[in-house]
Amino acid sequence: MNESQVIVIGAGVGGLISAALLAARGVPVLLLEASDAPGGKMRQVTVDGAAIDGGPTVFTMRPVFDAIFAECGARLDDYVTLRPASILARHAWGDDRLDLFADPQASEDAIGAFAGAAEALGYRAFRAEAQRIFQTLDAPFLRRGQTNPIGLTLRMGARGFADLCAIRPYETLWKALGEHFRDPRLRQLFGRYATYCGSSPFLCPATLMLIAHVEASGVWLVEGGMHGFARALETLARCLGVDIRYGEKVVGITVGQGRANGVTLASGDQVPARAIVCNADPAALADGLFGQAVRRAVPAVPRDRRSLAAMVWTARAGATGFPLSRHNVFFSDDYPAEFAALSAGHLADRPSVYVCAQDRDDGGTLTCGDMAERVQIIVNAPPTGDTHPLTPAEIDRCTVRMLECLARAGLMLDLPPASTQLTTPTDFAAMYPSTGGALYGPASHGWAASFRRPGARTRIPGLYCAGGSTHPGAGVPMAALSGSQAAACLLKDQPLTSMSRRTAMPGGTSTPSARTAASA
Repeated sequence: MNESQVIVIGAGVGGLISAALLAARGVPVLLLEASDAPGGKMRQVTVDGAAIDGGPTVFTMRPVFDAIFAECGARLDDYVTLRPASILARHAWGDDRLDLFADPQASEDAIGAFAGAAEALGYRAFRAEAQRIFQTLDAPFLRRGQTNPIGLTLRMGARGFADLCAIRPYETLWKALGEHFRDPRLRQLFGRYATYCGSSPFLCPATLMLIAHVEASGVWLVEGGMHGFARALETLARCLGVDIRYGEKVVGITVGQGRANGVTLASGDQVPARAIVCNADPAALADGLFGQAVRRAVPAVPRDRRSLAAMVWTARAGATGFPLSRHNVFFSDDYPAEFAALSAGHLADRPSVYVCAQDRDDGGTLTCGDMAERVQIIVNAPPTGDTHPLTPAEIDRCTVRMLECLARAGLMLDLPPASTQLTTPTDFAAMYPSTGGALYGPASHGWAASFRRPGARTRIPGLYCAGGSTHPGAGVPMAALSGSQAAACLLKDQPLTSMSRRTAMPGGTSTPSARTAASA
């Protein structure tokens, strides 16, 4: 038994990164994961013999990951192959289509051709405001620990209060978009970025315009899919000495002398630790799923503050009639009605649909030799998987409505039952307890939502949180930053007696020999 070790619960992005960063500083780390693979929500689903990404599909903010790998004495490019996408996403409203590009001038030109010169100028102004909001919040908020409005104002310096007001926390995203765009399709397109953190554009603050800047700054295609990136993080952690054990479910966190000091496994085994990083949804702590001793570690999340869940189809499908790119969005013809239904706890009658065509490059070329290509299809759903499971009739109706939305744009998808797997909010609720299937933690509704997310430190000394449900927010790069912040807080609270710094050996998904050794 190693009482000096740190235990990380959960091999999601936040957990893997916190484990790697701690190990790079010489800390012995044991990472316990209940499932049989890394990634958490960055999961992979096997359908009809094909491995398909069933979680996040968009990789952004590459500099965050370059910096994390460098801090571990490694290079990101030695572990995973990334290629910049020239087309960020393809959007459709029935017969109308619009691509956004990595080149901002190309996007502006496309918008001008799509909706007119005035809308192109509106896009230019929108892009500038989104960039300004991101730059205002990046260093003092996204890359630092959780704080309150007063603390954020102080971090911003002499212009703190003025800068805080300028990020428009008291206006909704939908209202702010109306100042930039008159074309309702463009307002709908850029309002969609609210769903990146499981929120409604009608309820979240205009501050979330920053997400548009993040995507416009670069989208990367990951060789091997997004789950391949999770495998790269796993390899990095192992190279640094992290002991990763799959199939080990933690059912309790023990507390002694006022601090977290170990975990209890489903097997009944007790494992001691000097500190613990919990990469589960913090709601599970508050609900007592890790024991009564740590229930007060974080505030509970009321059900009405949950983010969106989803209906997710992963399939080997035949696709005809629409020129798919890698990332495609097919919009509802009644956006307010769609989000009103979701807010009321119902599936939308006419939903918007996202399709990730995983065997297409961003230009639309099919890279697999088989006509049955791998797709992930997402429709937003209410986070009620633990209270109101969808009936078979509701599921069938949602499937029909999803296919109808695609057909309006000319896309015909053949989804054979034997080659299709559907994951519902109830399924997600079982995978991620205490969430109801919500995939993004608390929703970002209202000006105070970002300040209510749990930070890395909890009310229990020695217990830290990481993951997309914690500060700074949902999404892969935010989960990565949460893992980095958890490691930094732990090291600050518990200085090492030995400050030896470990260096990762080169390896990863682009180096088979190192990958094989690491996963043996």
